[in-house]
Amino acid sequence: MPELKLLGEFSINEVQIHDAGLSSYINLTANVNLHSGGRYSSYSAGKRNVNTVERLLNKLMRSEKWTGKKYSAYRVLKEAFDLVAEKTKQNPVQILVNAIENAAPREEVTRLKYGGIAVPKAVDVSPSRRVDVALRNIAVGATNASFKNKKPIANCLADEIMNAGRNDASSFAVSKKEEMERIAASAR
Repeated sequence: MPELKLLGEFSINEVQIHDAGLSSYINLTANVNLHSGGRYSSYSAGKRNVNTVERLLNKLMRSEKWTGKKYSAYRVLKEAFDLVAEKTKQNPVQILVNAIENAAPREEVTRLKYGGIAVPKAVDVSPSRRVDVALRNIAVGATNASFKNKKPIANCLADEIMNAGRNDASSFAVSKKEEMERIAASAR
């Protein structure tokens, strides 16, 4: 039986997840298509079973002109992965995994009420939320970069994934992570 490849051309066998805490929450199963159709939504930890690339695809559909248009978002994602592969000469799925690891915050702030006073308190972030926040910030960073810009969304998404994969501070996702951790450090 031939090996299934993600988006038809990217192998997932050699992709390594370096962050042990995120390894069970980054799902890289190869499917024929990236459309689970809410199959895993009936139980609380169901998003662990959805492919992480599909989850990024779903996050891209949340704003601008791709709201609910999965095939359009799929074409954008495929073009962005092709650009990442062309520019870096590496597997774009590995770059995406590195980007998620670099953009996932370890601490954030919650508000506790003591009497009538709200006090900020630093808390650790669960691995599931770390992946969610990283994927959301990558998608939001790409859509923000393409808004009122002649640069296509696929180029912006490719740049965001590559910058986050390098842990570059010019990435929206990495800068949001650092901001969250800085605020949490001051609330300790």
